Amino acid sequence: MAWFLFMDESGHDRVASPYEVLAGIAIRDSVLWDLIRSLHDSELRFFGRRYSDGHRELKGSLLLKSKVFHHEALNAEVAEADIPTLARAALDDGSGADVRMLKALALAKLRYVASVFDTCAELGCHAFASMIETDAQPTAGGGLRKDYAYVFERFFYFLEDQSAREQGIVVFDELEKSKSHLLIDQTHRYFSETAVGQHRSRSIVPEPFFVHSDLTTGVQVADLIAYVISWGFRTAQMTKPARGELAGYAQQVARLRYRTTRNRMGNPNFEIWSFAHITDLRTRSEREVDVA
Repeated sequence: MAWFLFMDESGHDRVASPYEVLAGIAIRDSVLWDLIRSLHDSELRFFGRRYSDGHRELKGSLLLKSKVFHHEALNAEVAEADIPTLARAALDDGSGADVRMLKALALAKLRYVASVFDTCAELGCHAFASMIETDAQPTAGGGLRKDYAYVFERFFYFLEDQSAREQGIVVFDELEKSKSHLLIDQTHRYFSETAVGQHRSRSIVPEPFFVHSDLTTGVQVADLIAYVISWGFRTAQMTKPARGELAGYAQQVARLRYRTTRNRMGNPNFEIWSFAHITDLRTRSEREVDVA
């Protein structure tokens, strides 16, 4: 048995997005095909066709952007039964779409996203994420970045908690070739050359896989999660404004988190969530030098 952790990023331009997010969705191998089929069926049910056919991607920046919510609020009558037909017409002829088509397409997008998170919850999937402040100090070291290490740590704890010994397989959205090679090298060195990485390699396969996001449903789900976290999910420590219209989706994503406990700092029941908020990417030694 194995768990696939499909991962993607949001807000890494550090310009428009309130948080830089690395997110993943853990899906058990035995339900992976069920999830894929369910989400494909949801596309047909809401859009009247596969939205992702051709050049379109099921990305948060397309399905949940502010313009979609403006179109949802258009003053036009759209019956529930007419949404798939009108949404399909809007997709097939975007330039000729009328007000009803635009509203139907917006409704289809929003309902599809809600169905994605509902399906993940029904199939026992779990979300993992690192949320980074956009002004976080970067590390000067060449090792694996803290946001990746935190996600791997939480994923390892999750695998440890499973009743049977199960392997974790990490799947990334393919980056530019040189960046993919760099991430593979950093991940390999983390799992083979650091004590904590060697320990975690008992459960996590040290070499990640890279896929095209437009062809891989799991990565598309991770993208939706990353987008909702950046723009809508907040903890008490995350003070950037959130988009109110994403509140319902943020609640759905929050329910996908995984909670565990470990013995930390003398507390045998120290609470650890699968989402980590990061304010500084520097290593401890880098921070100590800066203070000195």
